[in-house]
Amino acid sequence: MNDGGEAISERTARRSGSGPTSESEAVDAPGVARRLLRGLADVVFPPVCVHCGGLVEGGRLRYVCAPCEPLIHLVHPPHCTTCGSPFFGEVDDEGRMCPHCEGLHPQYGEGRTLTLFKGPARALVHALKYHHGQHVLADIERLVRASSSITDFIRNAVLVPVPLHPRKQRQRTYNQTMLLAEVLAKAAGGTTRVESVLQRVVDTPSQTTFDRKERRANLKNAFALAKGATINPSSPYILVDDVFTTGSTLNSCAGVLRRAGALKLDVVTFGHG
Repeated sequence: MNDGGEAISERTARRSGSGPTSESEAVDAPGVARRLLRGLADVVFPPVCVHCGGLVEGGRLRYVCAPCEPLIHLVHPPHCTTCGSPFFGEVDDEGRMCPHCEGLHPQYGEGRTLTLFKGPARALVHALKYHHGQHVLADIERLVRASSSITDFIRNAVLVPVPLHPRKQRQRTYNQTMLLAEVLAKAAGGTTRVESVLQRVVDTPSQTTFDRKERRANLKNAFALAKGATINPSSPYILVDDVFTTGSTLNSCAGVLRRAGALKLDVVTFGHG
């Protein structure tokens, strides 16, 4: 009689949610709690679109609303092998360099970019870079995971973020490119990892108004191998930056890594423009 009563009590407890749970349910409890807290937070403080300022309701991303999400242009082949800029229309030679990269003389092998740097994609980077918006990294990770062209390209490589000068990093409190590299490594999986093997030794002025020639001169000797860092010639290295503009910054960093012994070296950026 007692055994039957215990069995009924156990079934009742399971139905009410107060009894023993399966191992998978127990393991996922923190995830369930996070989702509940996030749902509550969304009710009290609805997320706002970084691009248009409207409320984000539904959609795939948390900080880009459903109407703005289609404005994010993920880059797919065919594209320039040096900077990742997409080719539109019919392309005879998929391995060619775009006119934008002529005269760059890249110190690296290939370049890939995730998005065109405009609209909501630009707003995501600006939120991260200038407004302490580390919360947008979740959306950036979702976009990376949606691009097998990027995840396959970087998987099992050593990701090297373009460094900030110490003064600027103290001012900003973090390096947005390091955070981006960590997101890329997480999305790619495998043995992909991040290593800070570079340092910025010259506090250069902003390059936003410089052309390629001026940027190249501005970046002369601006980067060096970090103290104590070593390069393994057998390892694949991929430089990471937020935006590919003229390629001067990435090329300057690539030159340092080449001289340090990196034989397989490519670059990846979040945006191009």
